[in-house]
Amino acid sequence: MILKQLSSTVQNNRASQGTRLLNYIIDFIVFYIFIFFLGIFLGILSVIGIEAPLQWLLYIDGNRALDYLFTSVLYFIYIFSFEYFTKGRSIGKYITKTKVVSIDGTTPTQKDFFIRNISRLVPFDGLSFLKEDGGWHNLWSDTRVVNWEKYKSDYEMQQELNELGKNPN
Repeated sequence: MILKQLSSTVQNNRASQGTRLLNYIIDFIVFYIFIFFLGIFLGILSVIGIEAPLQWLLYIDGNRALDYLFTSVLYFIYIFSFEYFTKGRSIGKYITKTKVVSIDGTTPTQKDFFIRNISRLVPFDGLSFLKEDGGWHNLWSDTRVVNWEKYKSDYEMQQELNELGKNPN
C-alpha cells in the first residue's frame, strides 16, 4: 500500500462546506430526475407488454428497506460512473467548478473512486463532511474536493517554481 501525502496545493484549494453541500443538492436533484425518467421508461415498457420491470419496482416501493437499498445502489452507480469517467467531476461539480483529486494532487484511481462512493452508503456519511477533513468518503479514499480553476492555477505555478529550482547542470 502506497501512502499519499497531503499536498499543500490541495489543502489550500479545498472547496468550502457550502459548495460541497451545493454539489450534493445538485447531484441529488439530477439523480431524482434520472429516476423520474427511468419510471417513465418502465411505464412505456409496461404499455407495450413488458411489465416485469415495473412490477418489480412497484414491489420494492412498498418495502422501505428494499427501496433504500435499490435507490442507494442506483445512486452509487450514478455518482461513481460520473466521477470515474470524468476524472473527478459530477454535474454538481461541473456547475460549481470543483473536482475530486487525491490528497497528493493526482487524479484518483478507479479504486479510490470506488471507495469514495461506496463509503456514501455508510449511515451518517452525509453529516461527516462537516468535519475538518471533509467527510468519511474523503478520509477513507484519500481524496478531497478542490476549487478546480484556482487549484489548476496554483498547481501550474508550483510546477513552474519547481522547474526554476532545478539545477541546469
